[in-house]
Amino acid sequence: MRLLIAEDEPDLAEALTVFFQHNNFTVDTVGDGLSAYEYAGADAYDAIILDVMMPKMDGVEVLRRLRADGCKVPIMMLTAKAQKDDRITGFDAGADDYLPKPFEPDELLSRVRAILRRREEYKPSTLTFGDLSLDPSGDVLSCTSGRSVRLSGREFQVMELFMRCPKMVLSADRIMERVWGWDSDAEISVVWVHISNLRKKLASLGSAVSIHANRGLGYVLECEA
Repeated sequence: MRLLIAEDEPDLAEALTVFFQHNNFTVDTVGDGLSAYEYAGADAYDAIILDVMMPKMDGVEVLRRLRADGCKVPIMMLTAKAQKDDRITGFDAGADDYLPKPFEPDELLSRVRAILRRREEYKPSTLTFGDLSLDPSGDVLSCTSGRSVRLSGREFQVMELFMRCPKMVLSADRIMERVWGWDSDAEISVVWVHISNLRKKLASLGSAVSIHANRGLGYVLECEA
């Protein structure tokens, strides 16, 4: 599981990083809200922990922007502001859970695992983005134009990953990890081949959705206005 932690208190950030790494998470840590927003948009995380009071951009604004971008990653808010109105503001902005400081690390771990379980249990009948729809129970990608195309098993997994994280940049390494797994003998070029195949199939559908390369970062699923 990959976790992004945004916390501007260096000692707490370090302690949380070590704690979650000890519990088998891969952790990226940032110290301000703008970096949190950029990191969250440049890679796919399984969960995000956001402090509320941060320099450059507060955690609630980061959360609002991520949700507006289509980010569906579970997000836990951490804050010293524990009033009812503050919690309501966080939940209204799209938080999955809200934990006031100070807190016990074990409780934080338990809550993060809980929002991850809820995410895994929630399986929408159909994934949609732009003029596309993808049924997780099948292997057909459909467009509102009335056209549809059958995907191979790996093509389906790659497309599903993109449609669960639309408008978010996914690195080739991240796609490799989520679809083929780190222990796979496949070369990274297999990701490029499958993305090329998906681009051709999107073109054949006449879809306004396309997979764009973000030079040096990865790929992003976008929809033309």
